[in-house]
Amino acid sequence: MHGKPTRRQAREWAVQMLAAADLNPPENLNEFIDSEWELIASADTDGLISMNLAAVRQLKEFTEERVAGVLKTRDELDEIIKPLLDGWELHRLGTVERSVLRMGIWEIKYSDVPAPVVINEAVDLANWFSSPKSRALVNGILDRYAKSRA
Repeated sequence: MHGKPTRRQAREWAVQMLAAADLNPPENLNEFIDSEWELIASADTDGLISMNLAAVRQLKEFTEERVAGVLKTRDELDEIIKPLLDGWELHRLGTVERSVLRMGIWEIKYSDVPAPVVINEAVDLANWFSSPKSRALVNGILDRYAKSRA
């Protein structure tokens, strides 16, 4: 990512952290988030994370809110996702897809971000981190969930 930091970048960071947590569930949330920031910062060729900008601080808070929210409600989120999978098993999805879906469901349910924005961002993230097939899966599941809440 180059230029001005955005919420899109914050969501990318959150998906990276959530995928890591999916593969190796953390015992201590704060230590986990701190160690993930160190990993992300070590790969940050733009020096974005080390900038002491109010915008970057806000994006880090945005990221951490999503990571903590998803990890604290993971079982609840999984129970929402399972019936939307149309015969698929949650464990058969890729780590990225599970992470993007959990964050999307969490954002629709618990944040003030409008569902169409959440779905669009989630579809883009699935495509960026995974594949075009993931786009359709994520779009379908989040769209059905959003419509069920309307």
